[in-house]
Amino acid sequence: MDTAVPITSTPPIPHQGDELMPGVTASPLALLLLGRRSDPESERGVDCPGDLPATSDPSLVERARAAKERLGDRVFVLGHHYQRDEVIQFADVTGDSFKLAQQAAARPQAEYIVFCGVHFMAESADILTRDDQAVILPDLAAGCSMADMATAEQVAEAWDVLTDAGVAEDTVPVSYMNSSAAIKAFTGRHGGTICTSSNARRALDWAFGAPATGGRGAERVLFLPDQHLGRNTAVLELGMSLSDCVVFDPHKPGGGVTAQQLRAARMVLWRGHCSVHGRFSLQNVRDVRERIPGVTVLVHPECRHEVVTAADLVGSTEFIIRAIEAAPAGSAWAIGTELNLVKRLADAHPDKTITFLDRTVCFCSTMNRIDLPHLVRSLEQLAAGTVQQRIQVDPSTAADARAALEQMLALP
Repeated sequence: MDTAVPITSTPPIPHQGDELMPGVTASPLALLLLGRRSDPESERGVDCPGDLPATSDPSLVERARAAKERLGDRVFVLGHHYQRDEVIQFADVTGDSFKLAQQAAARPQAEYIVFCGVHFMAESADILTRDDQAVILPDLAAGCSMADMATAEQVAEAWDVLTDAGVAEDTVPVSYMNSSAAIKAFTGRHGGTICTSSNARRALDWAFGAPATGGRGAERVLFLPDQHLGRNTAVLELGMSLSDCVVFDPHKPGGGVTAQQLRAARMVLWRGHCSVHGRFSLQNVRDVRERIPGVTVLVHPECRHEVVTAADLVGSTEFIIRAIEAAPAGSAWAIGTELNLVKRLADAHPDKTITFLDRTVCFCSTMNRIDLPHLVRSLEQLAAGTVQQRIQVDPSTAADARAALEQMLALP
């Protein structure tokens, strides 16, 4: 596996008040991206006050272990597959976003659910757990760029466009788990369902299926917010053509599509993507095949369509893990997903050649905000009786979002 190149940080940009430098005023978006302002409707720019112990502190591991032992069964720590090893070692359960939310709901005796993942995951856990359980996100700035690409206001405006085109009544929203609670609530209010990367086909089969067989009988699906998962599932698993899909761009008038295009479409794909999986290219696939003879290319369905069609296998994080575990010794694999998971798989299977599909570093920057100092702080605060960094979804939003999540659980 290629050695990661160290990344050096750039010095902070000087500023005076709201100026990036004397005489230059920053836009609200620039300030948001710099973390100097917050947007309650977004996962970006969220302040997370409090001093953190230095990352070089050699006592961090022992402090985390001691705090977790003091809490005992009162705390349940969840770790997403893309988390750092230093965090994963303290997880009671590891998995993808939905598995972890389910695991949280299955632990009613735990007062505290510490979710080592990103914001939308913690929201889902809060929706599925009891009101008296507190879901903690160790760093509130651990958001998701994909989830940020679809706001409730944008989706409401898109639905108005579909209504004006006369197609809303025949359209069912299907939203990826990687979405905010507000988007899940929109989906629930409009009779749709949530899906994961492993059950996206089942979700679409249900949406398009005849009412007599328990389906919704939709003419088309509004798929949020990842265009690649929607396109790959529709074309490669349901047999649709690329012409059956149109991309709705919330930053263009009318989504950048005509009413006629919407009427003709079967899949209305939101213009969103994963910043990690979207980096992989067709050239990456070609390069690794030249570099490693006989390599099997295994990628996540959030990758671009040309990458997925060039790969040998496509599947969710859980699928990727199972495929590597079942692979014979001596086999060679190039994996297109987040680097923490690929490195962990390589370390766990030294009898196989496992490499990262892209030769450049590709960590999920927001997932990596949950580090050992943040985890230590959360555990020590909870052990001292202080609850901070709690994620709470308002009851109305939670009720609608729960309806969409429960529909996913009921998928045939």
